[in-house]
Amino acid sequence: MSGPTTIADSLQPGSRSSWYQLDPLQDPRWAEFVDRHHRASVFHTVAWLQALRGAYGYEPVVFTTAPPGVELKNGIVFCRINSWLTGKRLVALPFSDHCEPLCDSKSDLTQLIHHLQLLLPQQEWKFFEFRPISVNLGQAADGTGCLPVAKYFLHTLDLRPALDDIFRSFDKGSVQRRIRRAESAGLMEKCGRSEELLSAFYALFVITRGRHHLPPSPYAWFRNLIDCQGKALEIRIAYKDETPVAAVLTLQFKDVVYYKYGCSDASFNKWGATPWLFWRAIAAAKSNGASEFDFGRTQQDNAGLLAFKNHWVPEPKHLVYWRYPYSPSLETGEDWKSKLAKSAFSFMPDRVLTIIGKLMYRHIG
Repeated sequence: MSGPTTIADSLQPGSRSSWYQLDPLQDPRWAEFVDRHHRASVFHTVAWLQALRGAYGYEPVVFTTAPPGVELKNGIVFCRINSWLTGKRLVALPFSDHCEPLCDSKSDLTQLIHHLQLLLPQQEWKFFEFRPISVNLGQAADGTGCLPVAKYFLHTLDLRPALDDIFRSFDKGSVQRRIRRAESAGLMEKCGRSEELLSAFYALFVITRGRHHLPPSPYAWFRNLIDCQGKALEIRIAYKDETPVAAVLTLQFKDVVYYKYGCSDASFNKWGATPWLFWRAIAAAKSNGASEFDFGRTQQDNAGLLAFKNHWVPEPKHLVYWRYPYSPSLETGEDWKSKLAKSAFSFMPDRVLTIIGKLMYRHIG
């Protein structure tokens, strides 16, 4: 699709309201709108959408009430997933921690949701799903028949205080002491986007996913992220002597830095490399003018990760994914097939899980 198309009149004859869809990779209005909207995140950007399409073949689409050629005042961005394995659906957005519908008006949001509900059977989509942070947007969705499909915690750190005050706000034993231990151990950090760093990161990522009995995302996904995000993406790797022992990948959009991926070699955990890398990323974010550090979503039943993030930000936000019509989520493990797959993964070596990841991820976004 190369431009905006109106489809409201054929769905609702006689309606005075219209709605339109546009290709955010082709229509320059989307990038301009995202750049000026106060709730837009890195997951709304053209660069993120390009990476999703390049790695997984997902086609992005925006639904709005603005006619062609008119400045955008609202928009909900989705990816169309067309899988022979998991079916056709709209998701806002795959592999994204959150992605607000950019609608400042509740009436605009409910109007767009109602139109999507009408479009659903025509396009043979199983469901549409969106992932707002705002509680008000969730309440608006609740009035449309959308239902919660997954619940997470979202930890965000305020970077506006002085750096020393930020450090003192962290848990003394689990964060401050481990950072000092890493500094005493003489860990070295490398930061950038080189092929060498990506290879080291991915090797640790495969080890970590294997430890959790899960297939890793394909290497091509990270390669696409680097190509599309450019300087907004940073890989930080901690080395003990010359051995890479932990890594984090962050993204920046406007004044927010987003932690997206982390991994480590558990045999080196005693050196505190992961907390040290987080601290290095936080300090760099503040130095670069960021006002917030987004630690990303955490599943409610992931007690270990939740405890780790609570030591940095003790009062997380609630993050709810909404879906219409309701169906179980593969990510939350509510589906028996997902549970069975995870059990099978626990017996597979890392090289087999890596192959499965290349084949599987485009179907589960």
